[in-house]
This record gives sequence, structure tokens and C-alpha cells, in this order.
Amino acid sequence: MDPEVFAQARLRMDQLTKPPRALGYLEEVALRLAALQGRVKPELGRGAVVVAAADHGVVAEGVSAYPQEVTRQMVLNFLRGGAAINQFALAADCAVYVLDVGVVGELPDHPGLLKRKVRPGTANLAQGPAMTPEEAERALLAGREAARRAIAEGATLLAAGDMGIGNTTAAAALTAALLGLPPEAVVGRGTGVGEEGLRRKRQAVARALARLHPGMGPLEVAAEVGGLSLWPSPGSTSRGTRPGFPWSWTAFP
Repeated sequence: MDPEVFAQARLRMDQLTKPPRALGYLEEVALRLAALQGRVKPELGRGAVVVAAADHGVVAEGVSAYPQEVTRQMVLNFLRGGAAINQFALAADCAVYVLDVGVVGELPDHPGLLKRKVRPGTANLAQGPAMTPEEAERALLAGREAARRAIAEGATLLAAGDMGIGNTTAAAALTAALLGLPPEAVVGRGTGVGEEGLRRKRQAVARALARLHPGMGPLEVAAEVGGLSLWPSPGSTSRGTRPGFPWSWTAFP
């Protein structure tokens, strides 16, 4: 990010016919974009949505209202253009890419599908590690490859998402681990499970968190309690800390 361009862009922003900071956080986004592109007046072309897809072994704990095979059915719907994300992408002039990092079963070839299956679904995080650190690393690299492909094909803006029955349980476990929160603070109903399903989700997350220990790095935490479809999602550079769990995310390009 070019600090000189950032300063020039801010000066220009303050000279526009509007009250200072009238656009709130949108102004900060525009300034960062200008600095990233190295131009005072940033430009955006077509965007892209990268949806990472994988199954989650934790569904065996009864944490979802839907069976595991729905993951594959939803991915096929993405590729047909029939899902909600396809409509959002169409309205925003974005291409949709699907990254198969762990869907159980084979998927047909499709120009919008990147096949980088690390394994057919993560293991049951309530019973043991969701994956090995090596598998987590491969998923991360697959996400980077998908982002770079979208950029190479003309995307100037990237959005990330994930799909996989059981993913909200894995996401809750990863969130709790990184932020130091109890299951009750992060576990929701996901697909709309009832009280018993919610109880099972919280128990599954609690069992996963109990295996963590101080000093584990982000890759180890992701391998232990995360999911193949969660770890490779493109993110912006940021840093945060939790006692014993320093972590950071790195931008893809």
C-alpha cells in the first residue's frame, strides 16, 4: 500500500463538495483502495466471488437440520447459477467461482469450478482433529490459487464465502478458539436446529476447544477445530491476539 498515494487521496477527498467524513467508513475503503492501486482516483472493474466448498465430519453429531449430501447438491446449484449468491453476483457484476477443497463425491467439470480436493470432507472435530496441519496448508494454498485465478481473469474485487453442511459448527469453533470465547457466545442455530440440536452443537464445539493448548499457531488451530472450506477464504491483512494464540491473516495477491 502506497502511503504517499493514500495521503494524496485523502487530500483530494477533503476537497470534494461534501461535509468531512460524510460517507463514513466508505471513505476509508476508497482511500485504502487508492493506495493499493497506486492511483489517487481508484477504479473498479468486474468483481468475483470465490466460494470454497467442503463437507464437515461433525454433522455426525447431529448439529445440522440437513444431511451431508446437501453440500454437493448446493455446489451443483452454484454451477447452474441457481443459488442466492449467483443472483447477488449478477446484480453486482461479479463472476462466481467454486473451489472444491473437500466435497464428498466427484463433481462434473465446469469452467467455474476449481477442483483442488484436499480430502473428502474434514474429520469430526468433536472427536479429534478436523484435518492435519499439512491438509490445512494445502487448503490455504488452494484458496490463494482460486483468488489469483479470478484476478488473472479480470477480477478487481474479491469476495469470499464457503459452503458445506456443518460449516457453522466449524466456524463457531474456529471463532471461539481465535477470540477466546465460550461456545455459548458463538454457537447459533445455523440451519435452524431446535434446542436439542443447539445443545449438540455447543457440546461439539466445547469438546473441540478442550483439545487446544497455549502456544498453538493459527495453522494448528485451524487444523484442529476448523474446516477445509473455512481456512482458504481470501481475507484482508489484519492482526489480533489472544493469550497463547497469536494469529494473523495475509492478503492473497
